[in-house]
Amino acid sequence: MHINVNTPIQFPCGMTMKNRFMLAPLTNKQSYEDGRLSNNELKWLEMRAIGQFGLVMTCASHVQEIGKGFERQLGIFSDKHISGHQKLTKKLKEHGSLAVIQLHHAGMRAPIDLIHQSPVCPSNNEKYGARALSLNEIIQLKIDFIDAAIRAQKSGYDGVEIHGAHGYILTQFLSKKINQRNDQYGGNLQNRFRLLGEIVQGVRKACGVNFLLGVRLSPEKFGMDLQEIKSISQLLIDDYSIDFLDISLWDCFKKPEDEKYQNLSLLEHFTSLNLKNVLLTVAGKIRSGKDVNEILRSGVNFVTIGQSGILHHDFPFKVMRNPDFEPIKIPVSEEYLLNEGLSHHFIQYMRKWPNFVK
Repeated sequence: MHINVNTPIQFPCGMTMKNRFMLAPLTNKQSYEDGRLSNNELKWLEMRAIGQFGLVMTCASHVQEIGKGFERQLGIFSDKHISGHQKLTKKLKEHGSLAVIQLHHAGMRAPIDLIHQSPVCPSNNEKYGARALSLNEIIQLKIDFIDAAIRAQKSGYDGVEIHGAHGYILTQFLSKKINQRNDQYGGNLQNRFRLLGEIVQGVRKACGVNFLLGVRLSPEKFGMDLQEIKSISQLLIDDYSIDFLDISLWDCFKKPEDEKYQNLSLLEHFTSLNLKNVLLTVAGKIRSGKDVNEILRSGVNFVTIGQSGILHHDFPFKVMRNPDFEPIKIPVSEEYLLNEGLSHHFIQYMRKWPNFVK
């Protein structure tokens, strides 16, 4: 039985997404070093809207200059970024896509040669050469996440996703391995979750009930405990009025790495949450039409597409036309990727992915 991937879905905030496809927030290194949007990034994202992604999400966009995670990252930490974002949201909406920006801070993972100072972390981290944030700096960080969301709303975005995954700063707070604080932002899970919770509440209060609000979490790596991430997910659903939960699984079809959780697949751990009216999306190796169908049949509301969205700007359209659609085999040529809207900078970055570019 094929799920109809072209049916609209409604978020609790009242906003409607025209189909079941979201473009993953993909690092692409295409903007200017000061965080302003470039025409290359505009072209890459607009092509995905033309290709029928119901929700187009930007790459991780940093909320503080010191939170920069990679070269030529799209920024949202200053009002100088607004005009570029306005140009982008206008284009995405013209093609009927929801425009969402991912709010990000790299924390200890910010490269020193990019930020020209020690990166910051919940507590000192020797491996990354990172220093602990003071209590005042944590409060400022929270304010800067909320201000970035207000800036995003002014820029015409339909909503924001708070990046709490992949070992960046909010993951660093959640991780009992990384977070060694002994104040109200460290220690037990409630304290480690506090910053993320306060940011989510602050964004909702500042941007209103009709603004689309999601959170991205990842259950494994960087000292994350699967049960803790499930508890946080349930808390966000129950008490924090989010519209969607975006779980980055790396691979949607595998068992958890931790043996004590292998009674269920990694995906089943999240589809078995009491989601109420919050929508669930997952990412990780959803590559073909059959994969999309399998994930949607499992109880996920919409799919988050990474690699196949890079290879095919119109992946949603292709799957709508052919439920058994298979993406082009990798490696692909540079010329092929240029035609799919990637710039030379993005292609250079993709060379780091094994066996992707010829």
